Amino acid sequence: MKKFSQIYNYIYLVFGTFSLAFGTVLFLSPNHIITGGGIGMALMINYLSSTLTLGMLIALVSLPFVILGYVYFGKYYTFKTFISIFLVSSFTDLLKEILQIKPLTDDILLAAIFGGICVGLGVGLIIKGRSSTGSTSVVGEIVAARTNLKAAEVLLIIDATLMVTSIFVYGDLEKSLYSMLSVYITAKVIDMILTGRPSKKIVNIISNNVEELTNQIRENIEEHGTVFKGQGLHQGQNKTVIYVTVDVSKIQLLKDLVVEYDPDAFLIITEAAEFIGRGH
Repeated sequence: MKKFSQIYNYIYLVFGTFSLAFGTVLFLSPNHIITGGGIGMALMINYLSSTLTLGMLIALVSLPFVILGYVYFGKYYTFKTFISIFLVSSFTDLLKEILQIKPLTDDILLAAIFGGICVGLGVGLIIKGRSSTGSTSVVGEIVAARTNLKAAEVLLIIDATLMVTSIFVYGDLEKSLYSMLSVYITAKVIDMILTGRPSKKIVNIISNNVEELTNQIRENIEEHGTVFKGQGLHQGQNKTVIYVTVDVSKIQLLKDLVVEYDPDAFLIITEAAEFIGRGH
């Protein structure tokens, strides 16, 4: 079983690095849009000087971070990160220099959107493959371990610095704004890849007719939930809350049941990011 898991990890790694290179070469680079991390740095250096290929620059920019990763996180981290960087660099030069595939669009908005999707898909698959793109994520982890900052906050600062720098490199504020849009899309796609997109909502129902509502939920919604007691914030009244996860397709039915059996009830409906345990 462990052997198959390793095989799947490497499959994720190959497809992830290809998607990352694909988005960089066919959308971002030709439209002067950058992404975060080492690839963003390589894109700007490649724009200023074309002495080295983009793939070579990605490898060179990532090298110091790989060394840092080896020092702080050990050999296994370094090995898989090295493979990831090698594949991204190789796929980038394969598409850009050898096959010389032309950009898929010269519309900067489409390039920002689909470039962000491809990069996000790539990074998400690489992470699912238990690997890393190295580069600035290493700095984020190290700084977070030594300060009160979180790794995500450090990466946000680094990416923001890259976005501001790109204004001076490209001499175009508008392209930097599109780069920010692309990075935002990338982050959303990564989140979707890693946590999935559950088709359920979390519903909190504050009701005075809990017994009847719970019976109706069991009979008509067929979902499990929890009933717990609380106290009002201002007047200290006793409150009873039904906490339940409901399939999106049954949300309207639940609303109708609440209106019918307790019109005075109060509902709070939120997104469910991820489910773990109990058959999920």
